[in-house]
Amino acid sequence: MKEKSILRGRVWKYGDDVNTDVIFPGKYTYTVNEPSEMAQYALEDLDPRFAKEVKPDDIIVAGKNWGCGSSREQAAICLKESGVGAIIAKSFGRIHYRNCLNAALPALICPEAVDVIEDKEIIEIDLKRGELRCAAGSFSFPPLPEIVWEIFDAGGLIPYTRKRLESSRD
Repeated sequence: MKEKSILRGRVWKYGDDVNTDVIFPGKYTYTVNEPSEMAQYALEDLDPRFAKEVKPDDIIVAGKNWGCGSSREQAAICLKESGVGAIIAKSFGRIHYRNCLNAALPALICPEAVDVIEDKEIIEIDLKRGELRCAAGSFSFPPLPEIVWEIFDAGGLIPYTRKRLESSRD
């Protein structure tokens, strides 16, 4: 699986301190195990339209501390499985940020862009160049490191690790 370096999608804009329990409701944590099933519950309590209307490569734009709270991996997985191409935020909860990368979901910090991007606007992100283009202009963010691209290209941290272990046996 080769991850796309240029994304173009519609924005779903949310505010500050959206926690992992809101991204993937805790009531499903131990009953929904399949990643494809998780997508139907994404943001259920925050935005009931999201899971029904999200399209491939749509982009979440969020305020400060997106994904704070518990270390619930499902919060990243449900967004990736729903088709979200990337999340742009002013800042991320530390563990959720890592869970996004582990799930091959780009998590980008670009506070200046968050302030000017409008909900439902179509934006474009060049992940390799570290550039975001929206109606208000162009913004830079740190490009993803090569190791992150390797994880993304493998489909996530678990497939990446399996691949590395298998190649070390040869």
